[in-house]
Amino acid sequence: MNENLPLSEAVFFILFSLLPGPKHGYAIMKDVETSSDGRVCLSTGTLYGALKRLLEDGWIERMDIEGEQSARQRKAYALTRLGRSVLEAEAARMKNLVTLMQQRAPEGNAI
Repeated sequence: MNENLPLSEAVFFILFSLLPGPKHGYAIMKDVETSSDGRVCLSTGTLYGALKRLLEDGWIERMDIEGEQSARQRKAYALTRLGRSVLEAEAARMKNLVTLMQQRAPEGNAI
């Protein structure tokens, strides 16, 4: 799993966006922007390029949105078990970095 780490900020936030459940592309874009406090603003091309790679890597899967009754049914994306494992590994890696920084900081200079 560690060979996939560290994740780019964009990939991290895309996977993070899908943690609660499936979303369609526009909802992912908006959630990434909100969750990152505006630091990560994905263009449509960047988002769908990343989604294509995540699909190929098996980290996410495409699914139809239930209840959508339109001529052009929107696709939703969901985390796979592998994608969840990658996201959990990245969270553990970041937590370890924070712990290391806290241990190294001089007393009274908490980070």
